[in-house]
Amino acid sequence: MNHVTAQPGEGLGARYGATFPALGEHSARHLRRILRLYLTAWAMDDLYDPASLALTELIANVVRHCPDRRAAVLILRLPEGRGLRVEVTDPSSCPPLSTAVDELAEGGRGVGIVDAVTDRWGWVPLTDRPGKTVWFECDAKVAGQREVNGERTEWNGC
Repeated sequence: MNHVTAQPGEGLGARYGATFPALGEHSARHLRRILRLYLTAWAMDDLYDPASLALTELIANVVRHCPDRRAAVLILRLPEGRGLRVEVTDPSSCPPLSTAVDELAEGGRGVGIVDAVTDRWGWVPLTDRPGKTVWFECDAKVAGQREVNGERTEWNGC
């Protein structure tokens, strides 16, 4: 069930939530479209590439590792427009782990990718039932700043 949490006439609001009874191979594509819609409305288009890649990895983990493929997805604008938080909750209690032992392996790199493209990520076990929530955050870029060698610096446009 989809839950757009804005009130009528408010635009898209600061959050989107959806519960999926069964995710499939194309679910990430649909969620990326929703993510783009919200990031555009929030004037955070620059976060789309890293956030969509991280979201795709989290959804792929649900499809691959949860037999019933159930999940809930929450997309949140951080307070004061500081950035974006995405949460994916699934019924598996297994923590997200990097399992790639061979550089040519087809799988096992999802956690490393999420770590590389987001500012923060983590996971928490559910306390009321089996499962976990895996989350990530991407910080909005401040006008007049840019990243150089992984550090933010002031930029005057020259």
